[in-house]
Amino acid sequence: MNRSLIRKIFKIIGLTLLTISGILVFLLYTFTSPVSETEILEKFEDDIDQPVISYELFKDRHVRVVGMQKEIDSLLPTLFFVHGSPGSSMDFKRYLSDSTLNTLANMISYDRIGYGPKRTGEVLNTLQEEVDLLHQLARNLDVSKVVMVGYSYGGTVVMASDLNYKKKIALAAAVKGDLEPMFWAMNLYNWRLTRSMIPKVFRGASIEKIRHVTELNKYEKRWNLSPSPVLSIHGTEDFIVPYENSIFLQKMLGKKKFSLIPLHEEGHSLIWTNFDLIKTELINSLSIDEF
Repeated sequence: MNRSLIRKIFKIIGLTLLTISGILVFLLYTFTSPVSETEILEKFEDDIDQPVISYELFKDRHVRVVGMQKEIDSLLPTLFFVHGSPGSSMDFKRYLSDSTLNTLANMISYDRIGYGPKRTGEVLNTLQEEVDLLHQLARNLDVSKVVMVGYSYGGTVVMASDLNYKKKIALAAAVKGDLEPMFWAMNLYNWRLTRSMIPKVFRGASIEKIRHVTELNKYEKRWNLSPSPVLSIHGTEDFIVPYENSIFLQKMLGKKKFSLIPLHEEGHSLIWTNFDLIKTELINSLSIDEF
C-alpha cells in the first residue's frame, strides 16, 4: 500500500471522526440547553392543568419556579420536586401534568441555580447553599404538609434539609462520598483544550460531581437530623449513583424511619422508566392518614 493511499485513508478517518464529534457536540448543546418560558408552556399546551411560572431572587440570581397552581391551596399537601445534575424542572413534567396528582396536591418544581436559562453552568458552591435555596423557596409552605421529592443530586439536597417534612422521597440519591464514581468523561472538563466544547449545563454538572466527594463527606453523619420519614427508590444496577447509597441510608436511619424500594436490574433513569410505580408512591405519601 503506497503512502499517498495511506494518507488518504487517514484523512478520511480523521474527517469522519471530526464530523461525528461535531454532530455529537451539536446534539449535546441542543438537548441540554435550558428551555425558555415559552417552551415550557408549549410542553403543557395539550394538558388540562397549566403551569404558573414565577421567579425568586436568591443571592443576586433569579431562580425559575414552576407551579401547577396560581395560589397554594392550604388544605392540600404539596409535592415539591428537586432535579439532579444535569437536569431541570421539566424532568418532572409528566408528574406535574398528571391530572390525579393535580387533584390531590399542590405541585412545585424549580430549576436549580446553574441549570436555568440565565448564567447557565454557574452552579452554587456548596450543598448548604442548595439547602438554603430550597428552604427559601418553601418558606411560605406548611412543611408538615410538604412531600419533598428529590432525584439524584436533587435527592441529596432533599436529604440534607433538616426540616420536618411530611415525607422525603429520595430517588437514587447520592449520600456517601466514597461511593461516588468519577467517570473518564470528567477529563473533558478537566482538560482546558476540551472544556470549552462541553455545554455549560455539563460544565456545571462536572463541577458539582467533582465537589460531591468532599461535600457528601461533610454530611455523612447529618442525614438523620431531619425527623421526616424517608422513602428511597433506587435501581440496583445504577452505576451513576450506586445502589449502596440507599443501603447506607437504611443502616443510618433505621427501619422505623426509612423504607427502601429496590428496582431490580434498573439503572439511573428511574423517574422516566418507572413513572407508574413512583406516581403510586407519591399518592401513598399524600394519604390523609399521614398528617
